[in-house]
Amino acid sequence: MRHGICSTLFAGTLALGSLFAIAPAPVAAEVNAPRCAAPADLTRLDLPLTRTARGLAAHRLAMIVALGSSSTAGAGASSAEATYPSRLMAELARRSPTQSIIVLNRGIGGERAVDMLARFDDSVAAERPDLVLWQLGTNAVLGGYEHSKSDALIHEGIRRIKAIGADVVLIDPQFAPKVLARPESADMIELISSAAKQENVDVFHRFALMRHWHDVDGIPFEAFLSPDGLHMNDWSYHCFAKALADAIADAAAPDRESGTDAKAIAEEPR
Repeated sequence: MRHGICSTLFAGTLALGSLFAIAPAPVAAEVNAPRCAAPADLTRLDLPLTRTARGLAAHRLAMIVALGSSSTAGAGASSAEATYPSRLMAELARRSPTQSIIVLNRGIGGERAVDMLARFDDSVAAERPDLVLWQLGTNAVLGGYEHSKSDALIHEGIRRIKAIGADVVLIDPQFAPKVLARPESADMIELISSAAKQENVDVFHRFALMRHWHDVDGIPFEAFLSPDGLHMNDWSYHCFAKALADAIADAAAPDRESGTDAKAIAEEPR
């Protein structure tokens, strides 16, 4: 069910059964906080976000659904306002203050792809999204990995998102000690990238971004992970959301989607 709210600036989160973002407090700048930066080649999406671009060109409400597990729900964040979907909405609003953009948080801790697909109709399809951000893979790696089953589920999920007419961005696992300790993690990263190529959809490489923070920028795990050695913290959720917002804004820009007919899209039934 689409929410009947349309203003030019949405940000933050309010709990309504699931998280719905509205007016977040900015993340406090800490004196010793790492610099939030990433090379463009790590964050740029390979494919244009066609549906999203056309909706924005038509100045239509853009609906984004963030589907995932605990790192979408916000485990490790200090508040609902510090989760990545909430920060993403604030970042997108900052880049496009005249556009109407909502990001719905549909993350539930502990879920695997099969669980997310079981609630897909109610959690995702009912919102009629322009874009679905699907964060997946970590719990499969941590809880008993089956290559062929995971592969089939990723393809099924992509096809179900495509079937509702939404753009797709997959988000791969986090670069964290508990993930790295599992030998299956490398295969899962490759599995997600391979499925995305085969299905012609985008991947936001969260694993590579976080590895860059650690291996290139020299940021210790303790600075961007919670004490559990797995989940992100306020700084990393914010930095991740900032990079993802840049990627979405670029992929939904007019020059990435040639031939956009704003009038035709504006007249499409929603």
